[in-house]
Amino acid sequence: MDWQGWFSLILTFSALAILLFTAASPHIVMMGALVLLSVSGVLTANEALLGFANPGLITIAAMFVVAAGLNASGGIELLINKALGQPKHLRAAMLKIFAPVVLMSGFLNNTPVVATMIPAIHAWSRRIDIAPSKLMIPLSYGAILGGTLTLIGSSTNLIVNGEYQVLTGEPGFSLFFVTSIGLPVTLAGIVFMLLWFPKALPDRRKNAMFGNLREFTLEVSVTPSGPLVGKTIAQAGLRQLPRIYLVEIERDGAIVTAVPSEEMLKGGDRLVFTGDTEAISDLLNINGLSPSPETSHASALEVEHAERRLVEAVVSPHCAAIGKRIRDARFRDRYGAVVLAVARNGERIKGNLGTIKLKAGDTLLLEARPAFVSRQRYTKDFLLINDLQKEPLRHQKAYLAWLILASLVILAGTGITSMLNAALLGAGLMVAFGCCSISAAERSLDLKVLITIGASFALGMALKKTGVAALLADSVLALSGGETWLILVMVYLCVSILTEAITNNGAAILMLPIALTITEQAGVAPEPFVLAIMMAASASFATPLGYQTNLMVYGPGGYRFHDFIKVGLPMNVFIGIITIALLMVFWDI
Repeated sequence: MDWQGWFSLILTFSALAILLFTAASPHIVMMGALVLLSVSGVLTANEALLGFANPGLITIAAMFVVAAGLNASGGIELLINKALGQPKHLRAAMLKIFAPVVLMSGFLNNTPVVATMIPAIHAWSRRIDIAPSKLMIPLSYGAILGGTLTLIGSSTNLIVNGEYQVLTGEPGFSLFFVTSIGLPVTLAGIVFMLLWFPKALPDRRKNAMFGNLREFTLEVSVTPSGPLVGKTIAQAGLRQLPRIYLVEIERDGAIVTAVPSEEMLKGGDRLVFTGDTEAISDLLNINGLSPSPETSHASALEVEHAERRLVEAVVSPHCAAIGKRIRDARFRDRYGAVVLAVARNGERIKGNLGTIKLKAGDTLLLEARPAFVSRQRYTKDFLLINDLQKEPLRHQKAYLAWLILASLVILAGTGITSMLNAALLGAGLMVAFGCCSISAAERSLDLKVLITIGASFALGMALKKTGVAALLADSVLALSGGETWLILVMVYLCVSILTEAITNNGAAILMLPIALTITEQAGVAPEPFVLAIMMAASASFATPLGYQTNLMVYGPGGYRFHDFIKVGLPMNVFIGIITIALLMVFWDI
């Protein structure tokens, strides 16, 4: 192996190590690898950028818009409302969830599906007297399994199909290529969850994490004609208080949110602080502050104002504030928001809020300016649980949105046109017929995901071009003794482990050239190995950080990390066994 091969191999392992042991964003890591491969001459410019012209990547972008159209039109809510009903027991409730979520995830990006269903399931669980912790993991796992039903059900499936076309020159696979394996695996997974999860999932039936705002907020008033009138927040000594910090000022029926240090105090201002509620005496010791008059039993934050939103959000694994104390994360400047409370492992963290170091998966209650929600659609630092500033649903377009999706599936499934053209046509019709606005379509495009996928192709191309894939294939063949079934198991395990460590798309892109080289050298059909990669990359159940929908239900379900390990690890093993068994039977391995 020449220097290009060693360079590609070292770069691949370095990228994996950075993703595994640091908080670096995948799109930055993969773009860095692409730049190094291009600058070093290992890949030509055309080869390095080939991923961004891949039909699979463009199909994913178009399907983001299709999902946005179905969501903005109320199509998802329409199906949810018709499907839920009044189940008599837990297993019936789980089946009520599986029916719509599996169906929708088979044809849509499952992130908006789960995001829409979380608040609906939360309210529904209270109505039917079942703990949300019994339903939220089934919601996420059902969405993951649903994504294995078709080639457009998961971005990973589309990317594997696109890379397969690039590496082999073959036309690729049909819409329902994966269904022969995905459907029985999904049904088996549902049965497994119905049998095991009612006993294994915790019953944390208690008040909401952020149920009573008075438990973690303090309210005082600026004494009229007192010494603080006319002073700024900084001059009054209200910016650097040790255990609490200022959230908002209510003044003459209006509010000032994310209060700047230069804001001037006026007599009668009602100041809302958050943090350690035992610090009320510290506040009242400040000359010029007095107890806030109890005009009602409601907290000031419970009164609706156009100037602010209360938002629950989960900290993304790639959030820039991870590892920093809240006081040092500059939420006001960076996000235009203030942290009111933090929940971890299903429980609100009490005490000095400013000293809490944020972790991926933490659930935050934020008081945010109206633009916060729209900005997060681009930055993706947080996964929003309750989007309080989404556009009004266009309910009159719901059935039209479903018709467009059905037409897309028929066109691609019957081979009348390619999946790329069907997806592009569907996205265009969603916008043209008003199922979603142009701005909503733009916001639906997850640029970080698209950049990560497009850049990851460069590593896969380098492994193939430099002979590293062939070398690794020789090693796998030697370890397996030429036994095809053992090679299949090893490929599945490698992808499954990589998926839990890095992104599922990255794991699939790195393993596909190696798997194709193995099948070429062993003289066996590549299809079962391609399917093994697709299924293993999607089957990420063991941790809340392994798959985005797992992270989204982590806080709302009140889960702890070990809850996912307890039910997800057996689920990983079970789905792996069923998948490999089906592949061996169907392809006579």
